[in-house]
Amino acid sequence: MKTPSLLAALALSLFAAAPSFAAEKTLRIGIEAAYPPFAFKTADGAISGFDYDIGNALCAQMQVKCQWTEQEYDGLIPSLKVKKIDAALSSITITEDRKKSVDFTHKYYFTSARLAMKAGSQVDDDFANLKGKRIGVQRATTTDRYVTAELVPKGIEIVRYTSNEEIFMDLVAGRLDGVFADTIPLEQGFLETPKGKGYGFVGPELKDPKYVGEGAGIAVRKGNAELVAQLNAAIDAIRANGEYQKIQAKYFKSDIYGD
Repeated sequence: MKTPSLLAALALSLFAAAPSFAAEKTLRIGIEAAYPPFAFKTADGAISGFDYDIGNALCAQMQVKCQWTEQEYDGLIPSLKVKKIDAALSSITITEDRKKSVDFTHKYYFTSARLAMKAGSQVDDDFANLKGKRIGVQRATTTDRYVTAELVPKGIEIVRYTSNEEIFMDLVAGRLDGVFADTIPLEQGFLETPKGKGYGFVGPELKDPKYVGEGAGIAVRKGNAELVAQLNAAIDAIRANGEYQKIQAKYFKSDIYGD
């Protein structure tokens, strides 16, 4: 017969070996639901989109419950730091600068960035002829960082917004001359919709890793290596079992994972 001390030691060892997020645990995930097709609200107010579906698939793979917290994009990393959420899954580009504040999983997709203006607009490769133009960008994004460093010195006026939807409205209303954003949401969330009629991509495609980083990853608090490892394993698993490809096919015509 086992002694109480031996049973206690056995129980402790089993607990220590268990994953951080057991089946009954909850993973709190932050998301901005104004970034179609990655995250958006349906007519009944529910969150939908690629990011949302990927997050739910990862939670199912990890055998945890997803608890989604909707908020503005520029508040995601601050919420992570003060422990309001455990992870931020909202098309956050992995950059060296952000790695100073949070840890990341490996990428779960990749996108470049582009400028969109009235179709037929002529733009130099270095955007120098846009001097005096008003270009909209989403605040605290990698494109914000790029236009601040590269376009502002050329005399181009940058107008910052909370969401891409606000930028698109001002562009159509004539309050902006263009919008700089990630290629996929700009194309599918604007150019391929009725409101984007008459607009198109202009100028070169931005692929410089200095600005577009390594792809979109899931951000977690600094030092939480165990959660990063669990999420990485789950990303690899859903890509291997076909769930990732099934979700991707709902929103995109081609592979967005990249090389």
